[in-house]
Amino acid sequence: NKNKNCRQKRSIMKRQALNDLTFSDIDEKLKDNEESLQNLHFQKALQQLENPIKINHLKKEIAQLKTIKREFDLGLRTGKDVK
Repeated sequence: NKNKNCRQKRSIMKRQALNDLTFSDIDEKLKDNEESLQNLHFQKALQQLENPIKINHLKKEIAQLKTIKREFDLGLRTGKDVK
């Protein structure tokens, strides 16, 4: 139970850090994460991937970034460096 709470705190801090990014930072991080995800898929296919859970974490972060980007597009999120 203690480990679960610790993991939840880290992911909450991570989400908060993502929320603080500007629109251009989100675009850049999204491209980087998609490239990293592709590399992880290649490593998995070649059976060189040491930690397969990284794929799930990266997919989750990509989804969070896309959600934040969409909120900017819809005007639900205002602020730093919008388009």
